[in-house]
Amino acid sequence: MNRSYEVMFIVRPDMVDEDLNKLISTLESSVTSGGGTAKSEVWGKRRLAYKVAKFNDGIFVLFMMEGPGALVHEVERRLRVTEQVIKFITVRTDEELKRLDKVKKLRDSRKKMSAVAPAPAPTPAPAPVPSAPVTPEAGPEPAPTTV
Repeated sequence: MNRSYEVMFIVRPDMVDEDLNKLISTLESSVTSGGGTAKSEVWGKRRLAYKVAKFNDGIFVLFMMEGPGALVHEVERRLRVTEQVIKFITVRTDEELKRLDKVKKLRDSRKKMSAVAPAPAPTPAPAPVPSAPVTPEAGPEPAPTTV
């Protein structure tokens, strides 16, 4: 069963563009040879939140793929053994897409129901109750006395 995944990996900041493109193409070819589809986005050099392998910066790459789980294991294995990759994480995104699809269908069905059923007429607000006027010369009421 094919599932969709996102792999975010960070490579060394001193990596040459040609080497980065070669790494991405080998990952894409391993995914396509395994029966999946892949595409990637290079986000460029960014500052890291903390030092990773003695680096403060890194080149971020988002690698999106669809395929069976065994394909993910192969990609992760390749990332582990590649020296230039300093960090990576893999996230399965198809469950999130299913959830978002379900929410969208629910919203659409609610919109259809509200469009079909007429809106109830608004009820008038209750009239305010008049209160006794307060005069400044009356002052506060005396406290009751007990005998």
